[in-house]
Parts: sequence; C-alpha cells; structure tokens
Amino acid sequence: MKTWLIASFAVAALGAQAQAADPLKAAVAADHRSVGNVARDAWRHPYETLNFFGIKPTDTVVELAPGGGGWYTEILAPYLRDAGQLIAAADDPASSSQYAQRSAARFKAKMDSLGVYGKVRITVLDVAAGKLDVAPAGSADAVLTFRNVHNWMPQGADKTQAVFHAAFKALKPGGVLGVVEHRLPATRPQDPKAASGYVQEAVVIKFAEAAGFKLAARSEINANPKDTADHENGVWTLPPVNNNKDRARYAAIGESDRMTLKFVKP
Repeated sequence: MKTWLIASFAVAALGAQAQAADPLKAAVAADHRSVGNVARDAWRHPYETLNFFGIKPTDTVVELAPGGGGWYTEILAPYLRDAGQLIAAADDPASSSQYAQRSAARFKAKMDSLGVYGKVRITVLDVAAGKLDVAPAGSADAVLTFRNVHNWMPQGADKTQAVFHAAFKALKPGGVLGVVEHRLPATRPQDPKAASGYVQEAVVIKFAEAAGFKLAARSEINANPKDTADHENGVWTLPPVNNNKDRARYAAIGESDRMTLKFVKP
C-alpha cells in the first residue's frame, strides 16, 4: 500500500513538473476551465492546435469571435497573461442584434468573473456592420478563428473577405492567421451562404490568399473521417448541439470534421 502511494505521488509530481515546463499544457489543464469545455478537448485538441499555429506565451494574439462562452479564451488568457497579450474581438454590445448583445454581455461577465482574465483586452468584431478594427495595425503576432467562417459567409462574400483583410491588417509581417473550420468535401458544391455550417478548404484558402496571406501548412489534427458532412440539420446535427432525433447515432460520430489551416503574412 505504501509503495502504491509513493508511486502515485511520484507520478503526480512528474505531471506537475511537465506542466510547469510547458505553460501551454498548464493552461489547458487549468482548473478554472469549465467542465463542459474540458470534455470537448478530445474533439478540439487545443494543445495540439495551438502548437501547430506556433503560439508562444510572449505573443500578442487576436481571437476573432470568441462567442459568449470563450472556449479558447479559457486557455489563451492564462497562457498569454504574464508575457503576452490576448485581444478578444467579441460581439458588439451596441449591435442591433439581440443575440449579439447577449453574447457580448455574457463574454464580458465571464472576463470580469476571474482574475485570470484580468488582462484580456476586448475589442469589437461586427461583420454585418463593418466594425472590423480588431487590433491596431501591425500589432499582432497571430490572429485565430475557430469555426467562424461559416457564420460570416451569410453576410456575403465581400463582408467575409473584409474580415480576412482586417486580420491581415492587424498582423505584423510574418504573423500567423490560424483557421479551424467545419470542412465540406471538395466534391460537394459550396453554398455561398454556408447554410449547412460546412465550408470547403479551397474557399477558406481563396479568402485568405485574396487578403494577401500565404498558406504555410495544413493539419489533420481536428479531422473526423466519420463525419460525412451531409446531415439533415447541417453541422448542428452533430454534438455538441446534437439537433436531431437519433441522438445516439450522431453522438457516435462525434463532432465535425474540421480543417486546420496556418497562413502567414509575408
């Protein structure tokens, strides 16, 4: 029994040392993260994704459209708190959309709730209204967006393109644009409004390159080959929304198949 306890303490100590040596691991494992968000790590792979994008704790990072819940904000805020800067380009509290107003209020309340968020700077991203000054020009090392392109496309190609231009403007030369998005197979026709929530990789790449970015790398970190991307209620058929009658069937598929693309500003 004593031997088992000693071994358990030794394993715990090694785990603590590993987290101390790797601040990103520590941020992912931080106890302020909500239980529901942690449960989705298996599908969202935050540690691997942020490593792929090359995010360092000294970086200035703009997170586009974190939503009211700030899933990635929970990780980025502590990771960048001491030596970097997180800028959250959130919904506009003055928006004409009540949904956006509620999202902005929820996000602000979350940022005010804990000291770990105390250094997060909040700006506004309102694609429909053209409010795109997400960060001072040339100030950011990285701009990140997670499953948002399909939300911009209903506003039209010009407005979606403007978001990519805004990201380019905010970045320093050599800065990174990281995109994670629900992936539509290249063999499937792309709805310009992305009503299903799925977007072809080629469409995202075209938006990015038109803004001046160069595609640096692709990753299958967030791929899910079980997702056929042809569900009756689009991507929302799958977890975590699970908007369907056969919940067990779609729970077995898991979350959506996602592209993970890294672009660089020359």
